[in-house]
Amino acid sequence: MSYLVLKFLHVVGATVLLGTGSGIAFFMLMAHRSRDAAFIARTAGTVVTADLLFTASAVVVQPITGYVLAREAGFPIGEGWILASLVLYGVAGLFWLPVVWMQARMRDLARAAVLVGEPLPPAYHTLFRWWFAFGIPGFGSVLAIVWLMIAKPVL
Repeated sequence: MSYLVLKFLHVVGATVLLGTGSGIAFFMLMAHRSRDAAFIARTAGTVVTADLLFTASAVVVQPITGYVLAREAGFPIGEGWILASLVLYGVAGLFWLPVVWMQARMRDLARAAVLVGEPLPPAYHTLFRWWFAFGIPGFGSVLAIVWLMIAKPVL
């Protein structure tokens, strides 16, 4: 596979991670602000599907294309910016995995509230706060990785 094709796939993967992450955050936040359990349930259902299809695919492609690109470009894996990227990738993953579970749980809690005609339970609001808090380091790590990819600073 040519270097440019690998680079293209790697950039598309980074774009998918950033785009899906920011889109999911926006739609979940807007649904939450509506306080409409049915709207939240539908939105969270779509968000969970998008995360599993798009984010998970990019999560698999990124380290593979990144490794091959580094090798092809002559960067050792021990290069500072690459090591920092790998650490941040781990941080992003540690925050993303629970977020996917939280989104599914918030979806289920919202669906249950709709079925019984009650407001969202306190557990939903607690999960939303955790979801929001986990999104900051998770998404921030991805942003930092993209900067490291572009700048390739000496660390």
